[in-house]
Amino acid sequence: MFRSNGDGNWMNGLEFNRMTGGGAMGDTMWRCDQVRAGQLYSRVMFDTQEEALEFVQKMQRIEPDQMFSVEAIEARQVWN
Repeated sequence: MFRSNGDGNWMNGLEFNRMTGGGAMGDTMWRCDQVRAGQLYSRVMFDTQEEALEFVQKMQRIEPDQMFSVEAIEARQVWN
């Protein structure tokens, strides 16, 4: 749940996870799941496998005890 900080700008709490790939989206997207204590903690979508793996490497430096998985999925499973 995102709450306004009083100035009406509710987007301050959002985090956009677009890495430097930025090209046109293809038929495949890459899903990165972070699992904590056996429960899904975070899910981030990427356009390329390289972006997803770069994200995992950075996160493992910050949180080395967390489990990450990267999986290719069809873009139509994400976007209607």
